[in-house]
Amino acid sequence: MGIPRPVLVTTTALAVAVLLAPVPAAALPGKPAAPGLPGQPGGPDPLRDEGTTDSALSRAPLAAARNALSLPTPSFHRTEGYPRRTTLTAPPVDPADKSVKLGLVPYHSIAPKLNELQALGNRVSVEIAGRSATGRELYLVTVTAPESAREVREQERMRERIENSPASAARDKDIKKAYKTPVFINNNIHGNEWEGTDAALKLIEELAKAKDAKTLSLLAKNRIYLNVTANPDGRVAGTRANANGFDLNRDFITATQPETRAIRQLAIDKQPAVMLDLHGYVNGTLIEPTTPPHGENYEYDLFLKNAYANALGMEKAVNGLGYTAEKDGVRPVEIPFRDSAEGWDDWPPIFTPQYMPFQGAVASHTIEFPLRVNGSSYDTLPVAELRRRSAINTAIAGAAMRATLDFTQTNRAQVLADQIETFRRGAAGEAQRPVSEETVPGVPGIGPEDVYTTTFPRAYVIPAGSGQRSGVAAARLVDHLIANDVRVERAVLPFRVGQKVYPAGSYVVDMRQPKRGIANVMLAAGRDISADVSTMYDISGWSLGLLWGASVDRVERGDLRVAARPVAAAAPSGSVAPWGDLKLRLDDPKELAALNSLLGQGVAVRRTDDGAAIVPASARRAAAVAADRFGVAFTSTRERGVAPLKRTRVAAAVTSGEQFALREMGFDVVPVSTATLNAGFDWTGAEALVVSTGLSWSGLTPAARDAFAASGAGFVGLGAAGAAFGNGAGLITATAVEGNGDANGVVKVSNAGGALTGGAPGHSFVYSPVWFTGLGDGVRADQSYGTGNPLVSGHWRALADGTGGPADAAGKPSVVSKGSAVLIGTEPLFRDHPKGAFAVVARALLTR
Repeated sequence: MGIPRPVLVTTTALAVAVLLAPVPAAALPGKPAAPGLPGQPGGPDPLRDEGTTDSALSRAPLAAARNALSLPTPSFHRTEGYPRRTTLTAPPVDPADKSVKLGLVPYHSIAPKLNELQALGNRVSVEIAGRSATGRELYLVTVTAPESAREVREQERMRERIENSPASAARDKDIKKAYKTPVFINNNIHGNEWEGTDAALKLIEELAKAKDAKTLSLLAKNRIYLNVTANPDGRVAGTRANANGFDLNRDFITATQPETRAIRQLAIDKQPAVMLDLHGYVNGTLIEPTTPPHGENYEYDLFLKNAYANALGMEKAVNGLGYTAEKDGVRPVEIPFRDSAEGWDDWPPIFTPQYMPFQGAVASHTIEFPLRVNGSSYDTLPVAELRRRSAINTAIAGAAMRATLDFTQTNRAQVLADQIETFRRGAAGEAQRPVSEETVPGVPGIGPEDVYTTTFPRAYVIPAGSGQRSGVAAARLVDHLIANDVRVERAVLPFRVGQKVYPAGSYVVDMRQPKRGIANVMLAAGRDISADVSTMYDISGWSLGLLWGASVDRVERGDLRVAARPVAAAAPSGSVAPWGDLKLRLDDPKELAALNSLLGQGVAVRRTDDGAAIVPASARRAAAVAADRFGVAFTSTRERGVAPLKRTRVAAAVTSGEQFALREMGFDVVPVSTATLNAGFDWTGAEALVVSTGLSWSGLTPAARDAFAASGAGFVGLGAAGAAFGNGAGLITATAVEGNGDANGVVKVSNAGGALTGGAPGHSFVYSPVWFTGLGDGVRADQSYGTGNPLVSGHWRALADGTGGPADAAGKPSVVSKGSAVLIGTEPLFRDHPKGAFAVVARALLTR
């Protein structure tokens, strides 16, 4: 996770590190406080994760974005036996690999090492699990006793029964006796948190060579899956993020990146019951579970008893290595559920271990090694000290892995029974069990603050035929649900729910299904938890039902009588009217991508007053290709349009998620910064400038200011930094008011319509929200925050002085414009996530 902690200091390469004394922590109500934990004295504010790319200027290459948008999702459904031999091709030696300085295994040495490990016997199998954004191979290692093809098929049959027939699986003696418990160990998802990879390689070798009865029994009754490095691009470059600038451990709801999609598919196909995610650096070693869950869609009682028990075992193993603060600079283990009042990761399912319970894990953990070797430590500490720290971190990671295997082996019957029970509750539509000392015996300190439950609806309906806006968005949402192993059906006849009649072709998500938790995470509005916890480590609202542009209706209760068939993919949503000029709505990222594709081919497109595109009949063939490729609908029209649309080349000083979203919509993006413009940026061919970070009007030279002014480029400013640039340049007059910087979530908005926000959804996303006052002459309010409390789900409190809360933002403009300048106070492109709001930015660029 990379949260700064009290650090170790050293005066020479051979000096023994001395731990800085922590600042005493004031006890908080509920659980005891541990010194230096996030959100407490001695630790940083837990909301904004240091090293995050949320505010970092992106320079990610176009090729990485193209790979992320086009690389296929792998499948792990194979029927041949184990071992599975794969002769890996070693990549070229890269002496600049950042692992080398730490004495760790560079990426180019992993493939040869895995080839050696496969040759040790018949326990180690290696498969290519996918590719990174730059095309590097992702290595999945399976360690288990040999299995014939018939035995593999039988294991898969039992796995399917556990998920799809859990009630009968709970009574199946063969499953209890013969099913191999899946354990998944994920390493190096943050590229500059290296040591999990090295510990994994050591563990694989130990298991491959061991001849003792304990290991033989372990491998006979379990399959151990290891993602050796989840982020090879980051490992080589020494960056937290992947090559697209994405923190992969924030990507598990949207799944924009190929590395994330590979892990997601592994979770679905292998169905791990126990999972570890190896990170750094928190001293002492941080071992989840957290407290409280802050997410209401989990079978938390089943999870907590296993996760807490495994945490105790890992704590014993790590502390048992004998490292001390005085001798080694290593503090004892911290378990947030036990040791702190408000905990750590707060359970947003964007994180790997918090996503895994929805795919069957009943114990999943983030493990944070103690001794920092990245950031300024990497650049300033002597090599000998860095390698001393890395060796300790590797040993601690290995101890956590071995303890988890011991826990799984010892508690195999309980772990499998609880995984089955998780799926059974979902399939039966049963109510959740609130955690308490009675429902989770043996876990101390459970209180009301730990109880997060929900009432699941009977179903969700994604209507068909409700307008052009929802067609492509509905198809994308359905395909995304299916990609997450959510069951979706399509009505073959019209049906009624209450007073509403839905047409044939509508999609139904029956919530009596094994993986109802992830379905509800994605489709429900979510929950406002502002009153439940003081601050959040990361986001706490993520509704795709509200943010992806599709219509989603919640069916609360009653019989669901629908003639429907299961679908493996959404029905094709693209179409082209057979006559006349064509109209393309510009409400969805795919519609914008289709438009930019046509403009790139030289098609003469015009725009309408309400922000749509008019494509001439002469381009019907090109439109047909775009309709098929992007799934968009071209309808016939007699409108002529009010102005031509031109291909927009965007100069952008934006975050990684924003840059990726612009490229996803087909814009030609050129990263810029204050330094770039001062060096004499060529504005020829750049039609617009987008600013959210890394660019300051006051920091520009007079020549750079003059060059921008002379370019005539349109301007879009995102957030406070973008507003400061727009006001400084004299493009628009509006005072940007910054709300609580810790706020995040889904908000209600009201759209004024027109070319900029016509057809925009009634919800957007905020992350450090901004609104506008003091609008100058000619400045139009195109969108405003909803009245009352605009926050639907997430966390948004007022500041200590009572300002900066949602009440202050209510009714205030969130998007304002004048001429070709637009300011936006929400986060419509955040982490490539709120796709229904993308078009507000795109239209601003196109209507310059």
